[in-house]
Amino acid sequence: MRSFHKLQEDLLQAAGNMAELLATARSIPGLSGTIQNDWEKTCHHISCASGDRVRVAVVGSIKSGKSTFINAFLKGDYLKRGAGVVTSIVTRVQKGPGLKATLVFKSWEEIHSDLEHAMVLLPPMQIVSDTASFDFRKAECRSALQAALAALGPDRLISSGARNENSVLMASYLNGYDRVQHIVSTETVIQHYENEAFARHRDFVGDDSLAVYLKDIQIEINADVLDGNLEVADCQGSDSPNPLHLAMIQDYLLLTHLIIYVISSRTGLRRADIRFLSMIQKMGLAEQILFVVNCDFSEHESLESLLPLVERIREEISLIKPSPCIYTLSSLYNLFVHTESGLSEKDSMRLLQWRKEQAFAAFSDSQTRRFLDDFEAMLLHERFGLLLRNPVERLRVISAGMDYWIDINVDMLSRDAVGASEMLERIKRHEARILQLKIMVKSTLDGALQKIRQELKTDVNRFFDRHDGEVLSSMLHFIRRYAGVLDPFQEKTPKIGFTQALFLVFQEFKHSLDIFVTESIMPEMVRFVREEEAKISAYLQTIAAPYDGLLQDALSDYNKSMSSIGVMPIQNPMDPLRIPELDAVKSQTGLRLPSVGITLQYSARIKTEAVAKLGCYTVISLIKRMLKKPMQTRQADEILALKDGVDRMKRETERSIISHFMDYRENLKFQYIDKLAGAAFQSLLECLLDRFDAYSMDMTRISQRADGQQSDKERVAQALNKMRRTSREIAEQIKSIREEMERG
Repeated sequence: MRSFHKLQEDLLQAAGNMAELLATARSIPGLSGTIQNDWEKTCHHISCASGDRVRVAVVGSIKSGKSTFINAFLKGDYLKRGAGVVTSIVTRVQKGPGLKATLVFKSWEEIHSDLEHAMVLLPPMQIVSDTASFDFRKAECRSALQAALAALGPDRLISSGARNENSVLMASYLNGYDRVQHIVSTETVIQHYENEAFARHRDFVGDDSLAVYLKDIQIEINADVLDGNLEVADCQGSDSPNPLHLAMIQDYLLLTHLIIYVISSRTGLRRADIRFLSMIQKMGLAEQILFVVNCDFSEHESLESLLPLVERIREEISLIKPSPCIYTLSSLYNLFVHTESGLSEKDSMRLLQWRKEQAFAAFSDSQTRRFLDDFEAMLLHERFGLLLRNPVERLRVISAGMDYWIDINVDMLSRDAVGASEMLERIKRHEARILQLKIMVKSTLDGALQKIRQELKTDVNRFFDRHDGEVLSSMLHFIRRYAGVLDPFQEKTPKIGFTQALFLVFQEFKHSLDIFVTESIMPEMVRFVREEEAKISAYLQTIAAPYDGLLQDALSDYNKSMSSIGVMPIQNPMDPLRIPELDAVKSQTGLRLPSVGITLQYSARIKTEAVAKLGCYTVISLIKRMLKKPMQTRQADEILALKDGVDRMKRETERSIISHFMDYRENLKFQYIDKLAGAAFQSLLECLLDRFDAYSMDMTRISQRADGQQSDKERVAQALNKMRRTSREIAEQIKSIREEMERG
């Protein structure tokens, strides 16, 4: 099979050839204006377009070997291996003329936004007052933040068994400030590291204190395995302790066409992997996953001891995705083989030792070949669907129309005035019927679009209903049922103080809510959106099929009518219409599902009211003491005030969540689903009109030539016959491309 890149080149060449042929047709005296105006425009669009991008995401848990796998795939040590886990950056790799890394830095406004969210309820800092806001660029503000962090005990730096992501974020910003302060600006800054300077990008990716200042990174490599339409992304660990990192991975997964999930043979499938894969399944993306068990030869005694582990992984994955495609290989071994000449002495010795393990090496090689073959097959399928199918079909329709145009013109010129007049009359009747169909389809599509838009809006409103909907009602239910883990803080309160205990409670609440949104709400929303997209596609199919059938009937009647006067029937009957693929429509229009982006900010009123409640309880205790009645301890007063603080926190969050999702509902409704429906219907209309126009044209001018001088008629006929040969060659090009795609 020809490669995708070669097929795409052939398509672009065929489109360019057709555009030249159409220009030639317009240059023939007397025929100018008889060619459909949109045909040349479509051909130029196809031949000039660089194509949409096919995205492959490489995901998995931390230290599973994702970066090593990509490096081995690219046959070079390009990406930083063992990068940090603080950032949520997705490193995107694309084809380029040479080595180039493009780093996009956060602006000071974005950095301050990060810090403000992380600094919630830190001990008061002297430098910040009602009149002076926190400015990280000022030395006194950084010193105050450093002191506030230093004052925190271990209880404040640990959250859910891991380092608190907010404290890590603040510490990273502080540690990296001196090295990046000259780069960061009030606007977004983009820096490029090319050729010899390319390796410098690893300093930022591999160091949390520098990576925290980045918001995007793109790598360009001149690797044979890449082409201009392929993007491979190295996603951060799916088991990051920060749920917002997982949300960033989700956003990228929504754009991908293929997912490679890397599992380390050292650890097998972990709980975080199961959670992440379950989330992918809920999002409807499970069908496009390939699993790679990345085995470390040094960790296993023999191939026989490795295979049972792989089977156990297969059984566990099968609970989520039946019949998974699993490939067991050593990414590091593959990388060493591809970069052998540049290996250090230590790595050369490791490679030599691994080659002696012939069973391991042979097994890994065979699995690697199997993976590459299947990967290429799946990728070709995705690329054909997204990048080639629609332009190939439109070009085929134009080619069929061009053949018909040439044949009918040649036939017209071969007739005398009477024969040409009769032929023209029958063509006009056919034209009238086609015109009627075009008017009907435009009217029907306009009405159908309004109907489906209303249905989609009703679906969205129902989905986000606060009482019976699947998202907002679930969110509110979670918030109302959240009891707050107060027990661990009861003992800590006397040591750390009431305000800091309140901070810990809030952090636990926010962390739990973020996890709930990422693992439950977001996948449910993606599932809903995919159902709405499927509804749009089904609606398009329902509308397109009858009109496509009417066109086929019209062409059949036309053939019979023209055959009765000796005109050859249309030689290139059309295949059944393919409705536009929504992934291609989204890519062409730049539509993306809006990010949920929930950010909970701690309200100063919660802290104020909680402290006030504590004061009230203390006063009540004093009064009871004066009246010599049983009274609560100071700790009991603080626990009651904490519970009141949690209740207020939940009420504030409810209001914030309702407001947020009402805004998101309107954004999803009008900026995504409504626009997608409109773009899909427009694409269908263009496809239908292409088919109608292929066998519909104004023949008045050529009929006038039938009554002209013989020499003039012969000259035009010669030009048309030459064009016919070219048109047949283009048709063969298109046929060959379509056959290759069907075999793919």
